[in-house]
Order: sequence, then structure tokens, then C-alpha cells
Amino acid sequence: MPRFVYLDHHATTPCDPRVVEAMLPWFTERPGNAASRQHRRGQQACAAVETAREHVAALIGGSPKEVVFTSGATEALNLAIKGAAGAGPPGRRRLWASAIEHPAVLDPARSLAREGFELELMPVGEAGRVEPEWLRGRLGEDALLVALMAANNEIGTLQPLGPVAAMAREAGALFLVDAVQAVGKVPFDVGASGADLVALSAHKIAGPKGVGCLWVRRGQPRVRLRPLIDGGGQERGLRSGTLDVSGIVGFGEAARLARLEGSDDARRMARLRDRLLAGLMAALDGVSVNGSLEDRLPNNLNVAFCGVEASRLLEGLDDVDLSSGSACSTASLEPSHVLRALGRTDDVILSSVRFGLGRGTTESDIDFALERVIAGVRALRG
Repeated sequence: MPRFVYLDHHATTPCDPRVVEAMLPWFTERPGNAASRQHRRGQQACAAVETAREHVAALIGGSPKEVVFTSGATEALNLAIKGAAGAGPPGRRRLWASAIEHPAVLDPARSLAREGFELELMPVGEAGRVEPEWLRGRLGEDALLVALMAANNEIGTLQPLGPVAAMAREAGALFLVDAVQAVGKVPFDVGASGADLVALSAHKIAGPKGVGCLWVRRGQPRVRLRPLIDGGGQERGLRSGTLDVSGIVGFGEAARLARLEGSDDARRMARLRDRLLAGLMAALDGVSVNGSLEDRLPNNLNVAFCGVEASRLLEGLDDVDLSSGSACSTASLEPSHVLRALGRTDDVILSSVRFGLGRGTTESDIDFALERVIAGVRALRG
């Protein structure tokens, strides 16, 4: 078999075989609808969903009653933003988000802005981090929601959640955290984060695609959201529709494994990431890192190769899967809004490549990728 290395784990992760094994019976042997509780198969499905809910809640330090299953993080973030807007006080019409948020945050916020809400973008420094002090005095009584991702999907930058959460709370605004990239890679606890709303996705932690959740704080004052989908009242009325039992079971198993093995995986991936960076720096001139090397996901490396067009480099790497940006926005011809917010020039942005390591990445994979990428950069420069 030809050699093939997958280094695009920020876009999606291969499903762990143990997750697949846990899911399989729910496709055929156990066909029940989790809402059909008058017979055994339905009761089995309901129990499996609740077990998964417990695993997901345990991963982030929350209560199972606070976990609302969705079709993924995009739906969860839309429910958080549009749901808060629909249920919020009339005088609170201003939304705040960092300039490097995922499109699943920025696009629904912009959609609300077209309906009369106001959107304010928080700038980031050269390393890609929000400066909490910048917000001081800016959050007023009209603030409805502040959105800040725990870790960026392109440059891996970790954000100062606690201080921003405190400012949002002081202003009476909800605090939304997109924790999709962070959970399972770095310690994350909903209480420590100060969040009111947290979005997660199964397929970023070696689970199946098409399932995620929104954690909704139930403390006082209780978070109120208007549902996006009506019709059946599932998920405590916040997300109607027949539950994907097999997908939710897979999400739960992926969360259980991430809780048990995530810290060991993170340490191993950090060592491999450092090996990758050292190899690139030793072999090539004109290599620069985008984002902070200190406050960064352990499995992320985003670098610019001076004088090389990233799209051409990636086209020539048919045996190494890499990305030049977010999988949710690479169809766009616009340069990365994340790198633009860092102050990078178009030349740097268009020469930048994202490496995303995962649970299955080995030292041999890194060495093979180094060989192929270095050869590709040299060929294009030549």
C-alpha cells in the first residue's frame, strides 16, 4: 500500500475504532427511538442517550441536564447566538465576538446584525490572543452576548477565557465559548471557563460526524434560549427532532476516551509538533510561525513558507493531507480572516499551511511529512 499521512485533524478526526464498535449495535440490533419509552427497544435507546450525555458532561465538568445534543457545533453555536437573541431582554442588542472566531459564530452574528442587532469585533494581538483589558469600559448595558473561542481552529491560539467571562458577567451579558478544538487537547472545565454556553463537536475528538452539543448553564440566573427547531420537544424543548442514537452513543464514547486518554495524547502530540517545527526550521529558510508558541494547542502548527504559494504546495502533496486554513471556509477566495486579524500580509497569508496532528499520528508520520513538505517547498522555490 502507498504511504499516506493525515495531518488535517483540525478539520476532522478519524473515528476511533472503539467508538465505531460502540455505535454498531444501534444501527441494526437496537433500532429504538429514544422518545419511544413504552417498549424495551425505546427504553434501551433512551438509556444509551443518557449514558452518553453523562460522558459528555463529565468531559467538561458540567451536569448531564445541561447538555443539549445537536447535529454538530455549527447548529449548537447558531442555537446559542440566535437563541439568546430571541429570548434576550429588548434593550440588549449588542453582540461581541473576537475577530478570529469560526464562521459558525461570525456568520449567525452577522445575520442578526442585518436584523437590527449590533456586532462588535474584539481585536487580537500579533500572537492571536484577545487582550481582556481592551474590553474594560466597552461592555455596556446593551451587551447581550460575548463569544470567545477556547482555541482557534487555524492557529491553535488559546484564549484568556476567565478574565473575559468576568467582564461579561459584570455587564450582565451571556458568555459563549466555542470549545470545539480545545476539548480533549487541553484541560477545559465549564466552571473554570466562566461560560454560560459551550459548543462541542464529536468529530473533533475521534467521534462521528453529524453530532455535537450545546452546554447550557442551569444555574442562577438560568440561561434562556429560544429554540431554532420546533416539533416534538426533544432535548428539553431546545432542539426538537428524533435523536441520532448511534451518533450520540459514539459521541459519548469519544468523550469518555478523551477524558481518560486526552492528557497523554496531548503530551505526545506536543512532542511530535515540536519535532515537526524543528525539522522545518533546520531544513528551510524563510519559515515563520503564525500564532503563539506558548499559548497554543499541542497538536497545532501553522507556518508560512516565504515565497511559496500554499495551494500549489498542497496540490503536490498527494500523500500528505494538510490544509491552508479552516475547512469551513476554504471554498472562499478570500484570504484567511484569522491571519488577517493578526496583521499578516497577503503574501504571508497565501503562503501559510496548517498542520493538525491527532491521536494516531506517529513519529514516522512526522518524518515522512517533513521529507515530502521540505522537498515540495524546495521544488517550488527552485
